[in-house]
Amino acid sequence: MNIQLSVIIVNYNGLRFLDDCFQSLYEKLSSLSYEIIVLDNHSTDESCSYIKTQHPTVRLIESKINYGFGRGNNEAVKYAKGDTILLLNNDTILLDSIDELILKLNHDPSIGTIGINMVDANHQFLPSFGNFPNMWNMFYMKKIQDMCQDLKTGNFSQESYAVDWISGSFMLMKRRIYEEVNGFDEDYFMYVEDVDFCKKIEKKGLKRIFIPKFNYVHFVGFSKARNPLLIRGYELFISKHLKGFDKLKCLFSLKINKVVKLLKNK
Repeated sequence: MNIQLSVIIVNYNGLRFLDDCFQSLYEKLSSLSYEIIVLDNHSTDESCSYIKTQHPTVRLIESKINYGFGRGNNEAVKYAKGDTILLLNNDTILLDSIDELILKLNHDPSIGTIGINMVDANHQFLPSFGNFPNMWNMFYMKKIQDMCQDLKTGNFSQESYAVDWISGSFMLMKRRIYEEVNGFDEDYFMYVEDVDFCKKIEKKGLKRIFIPKFNYVHFVGFSKARNPLLIRGYELFISKHLKGFDKLKCLFSLKINKVVKLLKNK
């Protein structure tokens, strides 16, 4: 049977989320021919045994080390058979069928990747997109998502929006696009690799599109412990994609941001 969609999930100790995630896929993808591929990053919970016994149709790849998010996806995509791939976090629940989105990809070759509306456990809007780094949003990172009013409030008036980057928690694209940009840059372990990935798509002249009428739950939680990884990720991005004075300005702003966060945490 021809597989239309390969769903790629990188898992690390996500046992408590897996059943809800899989069940939502079984329900919302029922009209498609699809496969689910899970790359397990050497979990220490019972994720792997649970998948084997409770979800035997899921293709499980057990890594002996923790690859991180980007390389984990790269390894999993090697096994994908679908022309279209969906990169999905393990702590998500798909709320809508995505047949229409796959058709859109098939008929519009100018689209590099599609993101959809992310909501929290209470179904409240969460931004799943942002602007590429610049001097201002590196100084005050909340500005990374300082976009038009619709995208600030979650009160959408358009069918779709062009954005700089979309969250790696839900990325739909043609597999050939993923391969053309060589997947995720493996220099990133976690955080900002999705921003980098979308920058590579932009350099191919392709669009990153946010379509809000389709939804997914993401059980995302904020932790101050992620700040050093975020800053390190943006340092990498700036060093890879910016040059000259723009690069210096961004690195200076990020350094101030880093110092301020250190002082606040003392």
